Amino acid sequence: MANKKQAYFFNESRKTLLASRARIADGFISRAIGLLRHSTLDDGEGMYLTRCNSIHMIGMKFAIDAVFLDKNGVIVAILENFRPGRLSPIYFKAQSCLELPAGKIGKTGTAVGDKVSQGFSLPEAMGLEGSGEAE
Repeated sequence: MANKKQAYFFNESRKTLLASRARIADGFISRAIGLLRHSTLDDGEGMYLTRCNSIHMIGMKFAIDAVFLDKNGVIVAILENFRPGRLSPIYFKAQSCLELPAGKIGKTGTAVGDKVSQGFSLPEAMGLEGSGEAE
């Protein structure tokens, strides 16, 4: 059975894997803590924050890339190499945020307007190995 607190995120527009194992933060405490207890994110990892239209990096130890999604999974804003100690703008169209290792957006060519899908187990048909790129 698939883990419902972890998901994959796939950029349908670019045919690239953004995260093969992103933790889902859907409660008040899990969203408030987010990545604060982490010292890094490995390739393939991420954090998906539900009901989120802004983030902060206060107390963080490392930079991240952040992708803000609307209710349909369309990217409405992107923050690349978002460093510790900073506050993001509020993106009123955003419903959620996917936090990724710094550099992932550039590696995948992800852009505002791209459509992102998610699921709980990687479809073998994607032909992906979790490296972040489609083969």
